Amino acid sequence: MTMTLGARDALTAMAVLVTVLVALLAAVVAGVLARSDGATAAAAVSRAGVAFAAAMGVGTGLLALFLR
Repeated sequence: MTMTLGARDALTAMAVLVTVLVALLAAVVAGVLARSDGATAAAAVSRAGVAFAAAMGVGTGLLALFLR
C-alpha cells in the first residue's frame, strides 16, 4: 500500500501532535510531583521544563527514525 503525499503529511502531523501532548503530560506530572515533594514553584517549573525537553527529544528522535 502506498501513501499519498496528503496522507503522509497527515500522519506526520498527527505523530507530532501526539508527541507534544505526551511531552506536556510528562511536564505537568513532573511539576506536580515536584511541588508535592516540597519544591518551590520555580524549582517545580524547572523540573517540568526538563521533563518536557526530554520527552520532546525522545519523541523527535523516534519520529525521525520511523518517518523517513
